[in-house]
Amino acid sequence: MGELRACTVTDTTMDQASLNRGHPSLNYVPVQNAALKNAEIIPMSLRSVHFVMPGGVDDPAAPSGGNAYDRRLCLDLPGFGWQVHRHAVAGSWPSPGSAARTELARTLRDLPDGTVVLLDGLVACGVPEIIVPEAERLCLAVLVHLPLGDETGLAPAVAADLDARERTTLRAVSAVVATSDWAVRRLVAHHGLAPDRVHVAAPGADIAPLASGTDGVSRLLCVAAVTPRKGQHRLVEALATVTDLPWSCVCVGGLGQDPAYVAALRTLIEKHGLGDRLHLAGPQAGAELDASYAAADLMVLTSYAETYGMAVTEALARGIPVLATDVGGLPEAVGRAPDGGVPGILVPPEDPAALAAELRGWFGEADVRRRLKAAARGRRAALDGWATTARSLAGVLGRLPREPRRAA
Repeated sequence: MGELRACTVTDTTMDQASLNRGHPSLNYVPVQNAALKNAEIIPMSLRSVHFVMPGGVDDPAAPSGGNAYDRRLCLDLPGFGWQVHRHAVAGSWPSPGSAARTELARTLRDLPDGTVVLLDGLVACGVPEIIVPEAERLCLAVLVHLPLGDETGLAPAVAADLDARERTTLRAVSAVVATSDWAVRRLVAHHGLAPDRVHVAAPGADIAPLASGTDGVSRLLCVAAVTPRKGQHRLVEALATVTDLPWSCVCVGGLGQDPAYVAALRTLIEKHGLGDRLHLAGPQAGAELDASYAAADLMVLTSYAETYGMAVTEALARGIPVLATDVGGLPEAVGRAPDGGVPGILVPPEDPAALAAELRGWFGEADVRRRLKAAARGRRAALDGWATTARSLAGVLGRLPREPRRAA
């Protein structure tokens, strides 16, 4: 590999109005970590980072935790000294067509030597032939929301190819950012990365009004794109065994990523006669999503893989307890209240019977509900805000090497 040229730092006068233009105002005041209260986070000038993201990052019909994370960083990084230049590159990432590949290559080629560049891993990790040559002249960091090979439902050969491409990309760049401690450990071990080049910047959460719920027990809410990885079929299978309980369930999430899975899920719902109790609401945002959270008594999430689980902390930010699968970074997202109370229940993956058993406990044991709700409110008060996320990411960008990179 050639020498990595010194990172260029560009000073520009802050124009906050122009930075926020085109972005909706926040519904809630971001939580501020106590450690940040006395920090100097409003600089008079900004350094520049070019953020390369998927073209659908702003598409309301295809919401995702990764997209929400990317958008929020664009808003909050300026408070920690980094002006963000967005580059949304359309394409079927991580396996783009020729037009998308050409656009990404052009975007990077047009940047001056030494430019600081943050790339969403969905865009970067599948195309090492584009990224690796640029790593010799640009200061590159890759933000990994989910390892490419961890997506559920991929053919083994496709998963293996994506995994190999991701390994090549991540070994070439100066820094890798993951969204949980679990994800950091996995990337280091799985791809053989140098531990000092892999960093965590966990998603933040905005404290929201406490959810009023319905009757305190019966309204279940699942917030996740309807895809094989999110495992909604396991939720349907579990609910089919507890039809004697007075539950209702709303599944909020995009329906367009895997139409075949959505069709199969609708068939499964119909087979079990749950159509009047389980509703696929499609994607929601803003006041509509707030209303779904406000009506919820219990959040349920049956994912096969998660690096963190932003829907979990969004529920906890409203004092809603969680019932989820024990996978990946979900235990970190559930966390603990300051008094040690656990605001959720974790069940083994691929075990609808265990999920059903915990639902019976939720409905049948008032003490369990009280304990979970108290812990959820305690966890709500202790959640880190997005300022903590932005501060962590800004620290990574500021420490990008200004000398030849060490091999992974």
